[in-house]
Amino acid sequence: MDNVIISLILLAPLAGALLVLLLPDRGKLPAWAALATALVTFLLTLHLPAHFNPGAQGFQFVQDIPWIANPAIRYHVGVDGLSLWLVVLTGLLAPIGVLASWKTVKERSKVFYAFFLLQQTAMVGVFVSLDLMLYYGFWELSLIPMAILIAMYGRGSSENGGPKAATRFFLYTFISSAPLLVALLWLYAKTGSFQFSDLQSAIASGTIPAGPLCWAALAFLIAFAVKVPVLGLHGWLPDTFSEAPVSMAMVVAGKLGLYSLIRFHVGLFPVQAHKAAPWMIALAAAGILYGALLALVQKDFWKLLAYGTISSLSFCTLGIYGFTLAGLDGSVFQTINEGVIGAALFVLFGVLYDRYGTSQISQYGGLTKKTPVLATVFVIASLAMIGLPMLNGFIGEFLVLSSTFTEVSRSWATAGTIGVILSAAYMLTLVQRVFYGPQSQLSLSKPASDLELREKFVLYPLATLMLVMGIFPNLWLSEIETGIRGAANALSAPISNSASSAGGQQ
Repeated sequence: MDNVIISLILLAPLAGALLVLLLPDRGKLPAWAALATALVTFLLTLHLPAHFNPGAQGFQFVQDIPWIANPAIRYHVGVDGLSLWLVVLTGLLAPIGVLASWKTVKERSKVFYAFFLLQQTAMVGVFVSLDLMLYYGFWELSLIPMAILIAMYGRGSSENGGPKAATRFFLYTFISSAPLLVALLWLYAKTGSFQFSDLQSAIASGTIPAGPLCWAALAFLIAFAVKVPVLGLHGWLPDTFSEAPVSMAMVVAGKLGLYSLIRFHVGLFPVQAHKAAPWMIALAAAGILYGALLALVQKDFWKLLAYGTISSLSFCTLGIYGFTLAGLDGSVFQTINEGVIGAALFVLFGVLYDRYGTSQISQYGGLTKKTPVLATVFVIASLAMIGLPMLNGFIGEFLVLSSTFTEVSRSWATAGTIGVILSAAYMLTLVQRVFYGPQSQLSLSKPASDLELREKFVLYPLATLMLVMGIFPNLWLSEIETGIRGAANALSAPISNSASSAGGQQ
């Protein structure tokens, strides 16, 4: 089963999407079919960590089949420590996303769930593709369902808000992908292969001209930096967070871009990545502060979460371009954290929005008296986001900041530490304004309605995962390090150079 498990994980949601389209759009039938598909897919993803060999180097569960002869494109998939938990996380978030949409999607539900499952196939495809043209196909495919669902099922918090946010999201991500395609075709012309290992070997051997190679690396970097998003390329994120359906917003930010930065920018272009490192580290530090400061003054909780996410994802970028083992470990761990914590906060904000019909923070107050269970889960997620020890957010931030402080630059580590303090300020202020103090008029006007059973099924596993990941991080870090160490061995010389160079900026 090991050699076909990834194909099963890819095909299950795709088959589920087709099934949902064939069903009558009646009642909850499409939702039940989507939930069953998502649960089966999640169970399939659990096969990967259960049979993964952390002592082995390279990719596992590999399937390599010729697909198109000219140009030479292969169906080549596999996972290593870098992609393993991202595939499992994608599987975990799918049933949670279906349950989070249970009440809010009332019309054209079969279209919604079909695109939702298609999005899952595309995301897993990005994480497992070892042929870069196959990867590019999944990368582009991931943009289409997202844009359509934002346009059709957006919350409509402003006039034409959904279509506007969808257009902005699509333009940012689609236009930035065009140079990526040109760079891929140029690399194919030089090497005759789209295979990741072939391209890595050809670039490392120095047979490709260095000048054009810099432009190819820059094209890769821009495409991925938009998707992270890095400061300056983040314009699509606040509107997307404000308008996207909860189930889609929880998967949109960070994971694809951060994974691609490590695998295909740092992994393929180590020399060029090290040249870009001082700029990327500076942008990451600025992004940490910029996102945290903007989150601190937001009046809308969707916008607060968007700018808080920019700040949090900038920690991942800081860890990646510090080129230390601990920093890279921390970045991957923090990427998984973002999926878990972000999903919980999106669901919680969605619950508040559904109950009270507004995302204006000033309208809330004193909810803990009416919704104690909701308040408890919200506090756990908020404490995880600000990096409280014993919760998962602490591990990623600590690894990134400690490695930056000791091996990269104390100045940038100080900026990151200030960002941690600011994140505590805006999240704890949010908790205080929404759940404590006197009850607001809005709270008094609505009947008490704590978490329902369906919402508990969604949130309790995420809250438990925050605790388990915070207390037993090595359950994840041991596998992550196998993928990171393989890349780090190939980058050992540039890592030293970069560390010295960055250290000179102190």
